[in-house]
Amino acid sequence: MSIEVEIFSRSGCHLCESAENVIRLVGNEIAFDLKVTLIDGDPDLEEKFGDQVPVTFINGHQHDYFRVDRERFKSALLRLHQ
Repeated sequence: MSIEVEIFSRSGCHLCESAENVIRLVGNEIAFDLKVTLIDGDPDLEEKFGDQVPVTFINGHQHDYFRVDRERFKSALLRLHQ
């Protein structure tokens, strides 16, 4: 089963960059497809996620926002691999 991870992010957002780095590091250990979606300039996405970026989703379900805890993220992925 393929796992899809999506990060809703903003340009120049240090929390977003940090979250993406953590997610990419975990990606070295556990396979998943990563999509980064910038909300900049998209009124619908800015309204939905503007105060919470970065927002991470795993297989279409919201996992976290603001920060990504490496172990919590990794555990969520491992549960999907079982």
